[in-house]
Amino acid sequence: MAKLWIANDHAAFALKEALIKQAQDLGWEVHDIGAQPGESVDYPDQAKALAQAFDGMAPDRGLLICGTGLGISIAANRHSHLRAAVCHDVTSAKLTRQHNDANVLCLGARLIGVETAKAALEVFLREGFAGGRHELRVNKL
Repeated sequence: MAKLWIANDHAAFALKEALIKQAQDLGWEVHDIGAQPGESVDYPDQAKALAQAFDGMAPDRGLLICGTGLGISIAANRHSHLRAAVCHDVTSAKLTRQHNDANVLCLGARLIGVETAKAALEVFLREGFAGGRHELRVNKL
């Protein structure tokens, strides 16, 4: 069973809970290493925790959630085995898997609705890397 590693800051607890259930319903083994209710944490620390727990090996994936998804994605991309992408919809989640071979989805809890987040996560977990011309580009990262 593929594993999904999830970390979040304090702005994202409610969305994380909905997405954990979504991933489990899709058959993923979920590892929640994120903030819990009432806990205030800094998003760079959460990205680092995910990077330490998640080795980046396919088919496993990561999910990082903060208020906007932006800060946590910047922090995540400092780790060479993570290719983290902020997505705001299903199309960006699909294309980042197909074209960028992203292994970490970043979402902004203050910017995305629960149903859109669920749909983006589903496509992110389902899609594969297209390879071909995209592989040449990803290898330059």
